[in-house]
Amino acid sequence: MTNKCSRDFQRQNTVVSVKNVRIGSSEQTFWCGPCSIESETQIEETAAFLSSWGVQILRGGAFKPRTSPYSFQGLGERGLVLLALAGEKYGMVTVSEVMDTADIPLVARYVDILQIGARNMHNFALLRKVGATGKPVVLKRGLAATIEEFLLASEYILLEENPNLILCERGIRTFEQYTRNTLDLSCVALIKKLSHLPIIADLSHSLGRTDIMLPMARAALACGVDGLMCEVHPNPAKALSDGTQSLSFEQFARFISGLLPLMHFLDAQNASQAETELALPVTI
Repeated sequence: MTNKCSRDFQRQNTVVSVKNVRIGSSEQTFWCGPCSIESETQIEETAAFLSSWGVQILRGGAFKPRTSPYSFQGLGERGLVLLALAGEKYGMVTVSEVMDTADIPLVARYVDILQIGARNMHNFALLRKVGATGKPVVLKRGLAATIEEFLLASEYILLEENPNLILCERGIRTFEQYTRNTLDLSCVALIKKLSHLPIIADLSHSLGRTDIMLPMARAALACGVDGLMCEVHPNPAKALSDGTQSLSFEQFARFISGLLPLMHFLDAQNASQAETELALPVTI
């Protein structure tokens, strides 16, 4: 049997269209926002700032799976309401994590893209249920999942006749301690070769720090990633979760500015390649 995620099943790249955003097309997508939605002021300020930089996808956690049960767990439905209002005001696509099958109708009511977190990559009941909604889904690679396991997890969503799937490399757990996880860019390159599905890279959760985010983002773009996810907060030092891996507004401005030359170069290369392919003679 040919897996639905494979190039053998579908040669052309899948493009997931959400409102005016095309994920998997030639345009890069940025998925940015706070780790957790903390207040109306916080998500409003963040959305206003990000939209001014052309960011089209606003991320924010309302239900947070935390390692410690004593850590901030999110605002729940109130957080989803605030995210939806900010997204609507600034014309941004919204994405938030769903952790339980019982929460799917609630989260799906407010957000445009359902996120399956790394800890739930092997929650097959959850994968099937989100697939059955027909809504776009972003599936994060598990903490210790192989690339094969990652692709097979995607099959559970695709088998529900939901083609609107985006994969996310978010770093795998290794013995390295200087980063939170290890960003596996070979996963990006291999999935672009093996699968037609778009794939993005989560810089914040893979690195756990901001000082090397720019060079790693450049490397991810060079590997062909379809989008970059990073956490942005008005005041990372006072964030209720993951402040050390969140960019401030000033840091984000420098981050984007540092990526623009490479993005322009890659756009020119892609345009040149497309023109060359069109000019090649057709063999019958």
